Amino acid sequence: MSEKTNVMQATTEPVLYEKSVPGRVGYALPRLDVPAADAASLLPGVAVREEVPLPEVGELQVIRHFIRLSQKNHAIDVGFYPLGSCTMKYNPKINEEVVSYPGIRDCHPYQPEDQVQGELALLWALERLLCEIGGMDRATLQPTAGAAGEFTGLLIIRAYHQHRGETQRDTVIVPDSSHGTNPATAARCGFKTVSIKSNAHGRVDLEALKAAVNERTAGIMLTNPNTLGLFEPEIREIAQIVHDAGGLLYMDGANMNAILGVTRPGDMGFDVMHYNLHKTMSTPHGGGGPGAGPVAVKEFLTPYLPTPTVVREGERYRWEHDLPLSIGKVHSFHGNFGISARAYAYIRSQGREGLRDVSETAVLNANYLAELLKENFSFPNGTRCMHEFVLSAELQRPHVSKPALEIAKRLMDFGFYPPTIYFPLIVSEAMMIEPTETETPETLEEFAAAMNQIAGEAKSDPSLLQGAPHGTPVSRLDEVSAARDPILAFNCCAPEL
Repeated sequence: MSEKTNVMQATTEPVLYEKSVPGRVGYALPRLDVPAADAASLLPGVAVREEVPLPEVGELQVIRHFIRLSQKNHAIDVGFYPLGSCTMKYNPKINEEVVSYPGIRDCHPYQPEDQVQGELALLWALERLLCEIGGMDRATLQPTAGAAGEFTGLLIIRAYHQHRGETQRDTVIVPDSSHGTNPATAARCGFKTVSIKSNAHGRVDLEALKAAVNERTAGIMLTNPNTLGLFEPEIREIAQIVHDAGGLLYMDGANMNAILGVTRPGDMGFDVMHYNLHKTMSTPHGGGGPGAGPVAVKEFLTPYLPTPTVVREGERYRWEHDLPLSIGKVHSFHGNFGISARAYAYIRSQGREGLRDVSETAVLNANYLAELLKENFSFPNGTRCMHEFVLSAELQRPHVSKPALEIAKRLMDFGFYPPTIYFPLIVSEAMMIEPTETETPETLEEFAAAMNQIAGEAKSDPSLLQGAPHGTPVSRLDEVSAARDPILAFNCCAPEL
């Protein structure tokens, strides 16, 4: 309950809360309207403690304490959040209001179908909207994150090949510009991975792809536009090469923010894809969730979708469990319904033209910001990009040893969340920046001014970067120790905190 706690001298001495004063009470429980019961009669003896050293704090102090803590956190409602590949954009609050409606908020997956017809109708309609956006035929809403979507998609590909008796197809091709989860997901699904290098323009090298495909190829995992923020103009040729070898195309939908309403993965030749609803279709996904990663497929893959699926019969909806070739459930119940409802509200409020405007503005913002930064940073693949770009801080290396890291830390002093750094791995001192469509030109100009100022500081006063951040509640952390020895829970009886 406190921002800092006095270290105990012995394991038996309770922690002293600096804001606690004996006798202060922040909340009074109402009078009992049932007979009092002894705790020991309700809980096992081992679960009952005689004393619990809780802080004694007044209500006003509690409110001020947590409000003060909240003001020390960065969030999309506070400032610019340019994490490349993550689409941390502002989303209208009406999408949050929708999920507070009692019919959505209070429903339960165990309720009978006749009591949740509205919820089933929403899921059925969302599936069709996603299929239309992606150029696909059917979808499952079960996966609750992008990685879970990848897992589901590759299980579908594996089931397809096994059902056809082509069990030798045990290899997935992964370009070096792919998302970091792609090779991990392939391995988790029992596939071997083959990495192919990008060409000089940052796209898939067709000759390298031709050399990689063979009778063992199950498929290829692509993001289009790719992680460098570049569109793959030869995507139809890529699809032809893989399909001719008997493999399938998997589309990582993490970058859908760039192509909504403009082009569709299904029309490019992709057979299966996932969406990141928590990136593209409402609710920023920072903090570990919640998320949703629906998977859409072409018609020939529908028998392998997870069960159950929603079907419509006249004006009624029901769950369909009878899919003999299904890969089975990939998540308890029916996915993250709250995120699905938010996404449905987002899509319906935007409409066809609104979704296209989302992507066109995101691309415009990214290109504008890249143009503002080109004088002080290098762009290995040029400044023309889709919704995001990757620059290199190599020009600052003569002045600071780890320029991408030092620039990211210094940015925090200007009130900006740092962009993604050192990814993708194929760019030295990479800084991956996605401004999204919701930021104004003024915000982008302020961010560019800060970046350009920091580039100058790297030359004139590198210690400013090396000691940053200077104005945050917590300064430079020992990130290695924090990762290897994290304190994940408060222990009121620990000798060392």
